[in-house]
Amino acid sequence: MSQATLGVGDVATETGVRHARRNAVLGSAIGYATDGFDLLILGFMLRPISADLGLTQAQGASLVTATLFGAVLGGFGFGWLSDRLGRVRVLAWTIVLFAVFTGLCALAQGYYDLLIYRTIAGLGLGGEFGIGMALVAEACPAAERARVSSYVGLGWQGGVLMAAIVTPLLLPVIGWRGMFLLGILPAVAAYVIRRTLDEPELFLNRSKADMQQSSFRLLVKDAETIKLSIGMAILCSVQNFGYYGVMIWLPNYLSTRFGLALTQTAVWTTATIAGMAIGIFVFGQVADRVGRRTAFFMYMAGAAVMVLLYSRLTDPTALLFAGMLMGFFVNGMLGGYGALMSELYPTAARATAQNVLFNIGRAVGGFGPLLVGLVASAKGFEFAITLLAALYVVDLVTMWLLIPERRGAELQ
Repeated sequence: MSQATLGVGDVATETGVRHARRNAVLGSAIGYATDGFDLLILGFMLRPISADLGLTQAQGASLVTATLFGAVLGGFGFGWLSDRLGRVRVLAWTIVLFAVFTGLCALAQGYYDLLIYRTIAGLGLGGEFGIGMALVAEACPAAERARVSSYVGLGWQGGVLMAAIVTPLLLPVIGWRGMFLLGILPAVAAYVIRRTLDEPELFLNRSKADMQQSSFRLLVKDAETIKLSIGMAILCSVQNFGYYGVMIWLPNYLSTRFGLALTQTAVWTTATIAGMAIGIFVFGQVADRVGRRTAFFMYMAGAAVMVLLYSRLTDPTALLFAGMLMGFFVNGMLGGYGALMSELYPTAARATAQNVLFNIGRAVGGFGPLLVGLVASAKGFEFAITLLAALYVVDLVTMWLLIPERRGAELQ
């Protein structure tokens, strides 16, 4: 074989590797985008669904709870399956399950069948984050690990943005049943992902001994690992608690304190979401350059300061720009958890760790809107939002005491 021929082969191989990495990131981001899109359109549709099916307010709200409950169970189950059977295969399964049962919601005739469809759709939805994060971490080089994880995190923001744009336009035209039928479209993405992605070599090269170990047991195998798992559960809980606590109550806070109309609060909320997307992107760049712990320290301190500052502002224009900066720090850390957990846990438990720990955080975070609402009703929104700043102090202490730096580490 000539040197020229070898060179061409090398180039072709390198091109194939780059394409595989790009497809892994794109497929994982699309999977996570379906999460954000689905949860936001459900919020938009609760009123027309309740009116059409005669649901009480509590029943309507329980549809969201059922989706999140299913997501927690699905995160646990599909994370375990992914560590045993493969990232690509199980990621495709989760998307298909989510898509099929979201589509079936369009056929619901009452509360109970809709509740069942939402719960099962949630099972698929809950598996996508951790599997996608494990996939890109194993497919991409260590020097880019935080960046590619942040790109997957941006998938959620893209899904939220798409829902915010599409739902007001289509819901009056096709109704809530038509909106649920759109949920079948991710099944097409699952087909493409299954056809174009290969399992990472790191996963395929695991020993048979690794495959026989319980991935759940590996999360608590010794004192050091238990410390890591407790630390990550706290970090993921604060992340989700802060996100839901801020985003669910932000429109209400703006309208009650400043008298802004719904269309105006949408502008302020969109600015906050834009800040979140920028924050996620920047976090990945920073974490790959200066380290995970340093990046998290910067963002946690920034979140504490900005939440505290935001609750003190009285000028709507200042709130618009401060909201962007608050979103930058509060949700910018989202992309960092995938890289961090990928480096802390072995291949035999990587997807399980991602899904179990993040969904524990999602379950805890689900109480964020409730607790913020209770405190707000007793002490006012300003006081409730101020208390959120204290959570990020807890984050700082947890990161300092429990989580080591693993930037650039080869995955085990």
